[in-house]
Order: sequence, then structure tokens, then C-alpha cells
Amino acid sequence: MTIRRVVSLVPSLTEAVAATAPELLVGATDWCDHPADLDVVRVGGTKNPDMARIARLAPDLVIANEEENRAPDLAALRAAGLTVLVTEIRTLDQAFRELERVLVDACGLPRPAWLDAARTAWHQLPPAGPPVRAVVPVWRRPWMLLGRDTFAGDLLARLGVVNVLAAHAERYPRVPLDELNASGAELVVLPDEPYRFTHDDGPEAFPGLPSALVSGRHLTWYGPSLAQAPAVLGRALRAAVR
Repeated sequence: MTIRRVVSLVPSLTEAVAATAPELLVGATDWCDHPADLDVVRVGGTKNPDMARIARLAPDLVIANEEENRAPDLAALRAAGLTVLVTEIRTLDQAFRELERVLVDACGLPRPAWLDAARTAWHQLPPAGPPVRAVVPVWRRPWMLLGRDTFAGDLLARLGVVNVLAAHAERYPRVPLDELNASGAELVVLPDEPYRFTHDDGPEAFPGLPSALVSGRHLTWYGPSLAQAPAVLGRALRAAVR
């Protein structure tokens, strides 16, 4: 089947398709804000897509993710006769495989140059310095953090950051602040999404710990930003611990 019309329910995958074959995209979520000039029909949120609007777009393919999108929504799209490709991305290597599955295997596109550049950037990382134990909040009120088996955690590990909650039973545990400050962490990593941590909102909760304010897009998105992510994240981490 030739793919000519794609609806993306994942911001990372929207950017990946837009950077490779923008003419394929006919719909994307309200949260898909890269590239900035993306001009497609908006189909609601990642957790509450507008099923009727998606169906009216008559896509050849809907691309989704098992973490970002809800299984009942994806089942409803399939019940409406649409083809849905669901990705699972919990490590960097898995991201590379899934991006190739979406772009090359499903959409029939040549492997994009940015994907090769991203592979090179991560596979040619300079040796990391001594490992640094860290906590990595992703939300506040309540505090939610990276736990086990996360894509962002894998990226940080490759950059020498040891997540103190990497063995937690949950992937995004809620942990009281006093426990975080008693965890033995040497660093707190604060991304600007999904919660927008800033110099004035986040670091003050971890007195005595250096804070690395990092780009959430480079930490959590799997797409063209992966080519710049090692340099962008590396600079922010080094600035915090030097």
C-alpha cells in the first residue's frame, strides 16, 4: 500500500515525518509544535484525539505511541477501519529502530540523513566522566520522576548520569520531596517539559544540590532533535557539575 496521507498522534513522530516528507502529513495533535510552521489539521490532544475529525481526513496511516496515546483510542481508530502503527520507544536503540520502521518500512521513504546524523552523534560520544547520581523530576505538585525503563533515562545514562530511581518498580514514580533530598543524589536534572522547570521554579526545592536545567525536547523527543541532543544535553550537564 502506498502511503500518501498520515495523521500523527505523537509530537516526536510528527516532527520526524515533517522533516522527512512533509507532504505526507495531513493531521497532527494540538501538542505537535515542531516544526514551528507546521500547517495541518489539528485533531485534539494525544490523550483525547478527535476520532471523527481523524476519520474525515481519511489517512492511509495513523502513527501513535504506546506511552503517549491511550489503547482504547487506538482500538477505536482501528474499529473505524483505519490503519494504526503503534511505536514502543524506551531506549535510544529502540528509537532508531522504530523511526526506521515508521519512515522507511511503513511510509516507504528513504532513510533520512538526519537519522544517520543522530546515530553518528550518539555512537561517537566522547568518554563520559565519573558517573553522577541524579534525580530527574518530570512534574511538580505532585513530584513525579523518571523511574525504570524510560527513553530519557537511557539518554542520560549514556551521558554519565546515574538515575537513583532507575530500579524503582514504577516508570514514573511519585516520591515525596524529603525522600528525594535524602536519596544520595549529587545532581537534580530539570527539563522544561512536560513540566516547565526554570531557574526560579524547581532548583529551590533541592537545597545543596546543583541543578541542570535541560531542554525537554532534546531529552524526551525521538526525532531530528536527536542529532543535536548529545551536545545540547552535555553542555547543560557539564555546566551544572563543573
